[in-house]
Amino acid sequence: MNSEGRILYAVASRGLWNQRGDLSLLLDADICFWPFRWPGTVDGFIGWGRRPSGLRAQRLGMAHGKPVLTLEDGFLKSYAPGKDEPAHSFIIDRTGIYFNAGADNDLHRLIDSGPTDVADLGRASAAIQIIRENRLSKYNNSPLRGLADAGMPAGKPFVLLVDQVAGDASIAGAMADDQRFGAMLEHAKANYPHALLAVRTHPAAGDRSLLVTAARRMGLDIVIPGRMNPWPLLEEAEAVYTVSSQLGFEALMAGKRVHAFGVTYYSHRGLTVDHCASPHPRMPASLEQIFHAAYIGYSRYLDLHDRRPVPLETALQQIGTVRDQRNRIEKRVYTGGLSPWKRHALDPFVSGPDGKAIHCFGYSTALRLAAAHSGQVALWGSGRVFPAGVPAVRFEDGFIRSRGLGANLALPSSLAMDGDHVYYDARGESRLEHIISSHPFPEELTARAARLLEMIVARGVSKYNVGSDVALPEPDSGRLRILVPGQVEKDASIRFGSPQVKTNKDLVSAVRKLYPDAFLAYKEHPDVTTGLRSGGEVPDDADIIVREGDIKHWIAWCDRLETMTSLAGFEALIRDKPVGVHGIPFYAGWGLTDDRMAVPRRTRKVSKEMLGAAALILYPFYIHPLSAMPCTPEELVEEIALKREVRVGLYDRFRQKISQSINRSAVRIRDGLN
Repeated sequence: MNSEGRILYAVASRGLWNQRGDLSLLLDADICFWPFRWPGTVDGFIGWGRRPSGLRAQRLGMAHGKPVLTLEDGFLKSYAPGKDEPAHSFIIDRTGIYFNAGADNDLHRLIDSGPTDVADLGRASAAIQIIRENRLSKYNNSPLRGLADAGMPAGKPFVLLVDQVAGDASIAGAMADDQRFGAMLEHAKANYPHALLAVRTHPAAGDRSLLVTAARRMGLDIVIPGRMNPWPLLEEAEAVYTVSSQLGFEALMAGKRVHAFGVTYYSHRGLTVDHCASPHPRMPASLEQIFHAAYIGYSRYLDLHDRRPVPLETALQQIGTVRDQRNRIEKRVYTGGLSPWKRHALDPFVSGPDGKAIHCFGYSTALRLAAAHSGQVALWGSGRVFPAGVPAVRFEDGFIRSRGLGANLALPSSLAMDGDHVYYDARGESRLEHIISSHPFPEELTARAARLLEMIVARGVSKYNVGSDVALPEPDSGRLRILVPGQVEKDASIRFGSPQVKTNKDLVSAVRKLYPDAFLAYKEHPDVTTGLRSGGEVPDDADIIVREGDIKHWIAWCDRLETMTSLAGFEALIRDKPVGVHGIPFYAGWGLTDDRMAVPRRTRKVSKEMLGAAALILYPFYIHPLSAMPCTPEELVEEIALKREVRVGLYDRFRQKISQSINRSAVRIRDGLN
């Protein structure tokens, strides 16, 4: 133990040392790097699987008489393989490791003493259902597509044979060898003569595919589906063959007949057709008992964002959120001519099944590469004309953006992806407008939206979350209190969304004519207050010009809000304040606002909850400030409310200061030229 009495474990590899933060949380212990500690102060050694670090830990444990903990990826690991993705789950085994059938391990014991409690089995059954319905797997970056799209012959029955990487420790650990893959092919051909032999190759196998090599040697015809989520294959196969792949257990979850040609943790328990002998007798177990042992008792889960330990159900939700958001990036993204800051800001939002964005120096290069590689071009805002002949999308700030202003280069936590018209461009239908006008909005969705809106109001969250408490004015009793939020007059939302009233001065004058006896508070836009942008001529029809306080404080103060296109109108709506609009923002024309101009194409009447579901759940992308990983709007609202600081290194802080200075100058020049 260390001097504070905490358990101290030693790692002897740089890879595990780089994960010491996760290991410390998982084990509730301190981590040191071997050999920079006396053996007597170390309580045990940690290694990874049967890789060199795992074997080294075994030797060190034996040499010093210390226990050894073996770590491995969990059965729900991450979005994609590799070190770039934070892991959802880990396995910690204090006896052996689950894929080594020739020796004891913690999972074997957990299954033998598996739960019989109704609640535990019900929890396992519910989790299996979530995995099946959402088609989740160990890795989740393969596109979800139909069999025909993956190259499977239509209407042909097939059996699925699962490949593995030659030389992998899980093959030898399953009491098998490379020849067992040929035996699988022989058995499948003989017992399913009417069916195609479909081979699910392993992503890391490359030219060392054991099943492909065996099929060539044996002269057998096989079908290799294209890259795809495995669940459609598992669901449609007549049977599934495996040596020791985790896909064999997922096939059991899919209700399929599984032929096991190795000894796995889920084989020889009465659920699989076993084609080899187990070195030790095994007790029968149900699917739910094995699942509970493997996914709940044996696995450990860390929150994707703040890395605290979480239960399986939280991990499943986060896995699904990451997969579903990234699957919305259907083609690889190419950009051209974006500033380094915008590239950095866009990157976490546009990583998809085909990989990360490719940033090009020139826009023409991005167009050429996107066309050549079946990609799409991403544009920021409405500054460029939509390209012809190349798929393209526009990105713009979302409605719960950040803690800080965009002009100050606060990284966005939400962005909206759209077609030619983004949400503030009323010249045509945006994707958000289409959602509002046509989505069915089932009760489950509107109930979630109601909870989210309540959470936003209760946590005091707005778009930028800037400003402090302020002394609010108290007009004479009986005077209507009207808030008029100012806007940046050069902003695209006014150019494209407010065809009649285009200045803050004219807006305040129009409101004064409508409400001559009201107390008008004109709230200057934060970008104007900080000197970053121009708000035009200061209105002289307002009773008070205010520059302090968060917009939410002023919304709470007012009796109604009047605006051109400001998002403050939406924030007032969700706080049940009457809103008058003098332009055509996304929230106008649906029966929720007092519209000062007609919006003839918007004929549907929607509720506040429907509007909230469209604007805050269905439309934007969300990235968590701590992890830069996809998250739900609920997770983002909670994080903004907590006001935790994101750690930024000295070099990054210096670079950000320089970028802020350059960006401010560029914004001033741009606004002056427009």
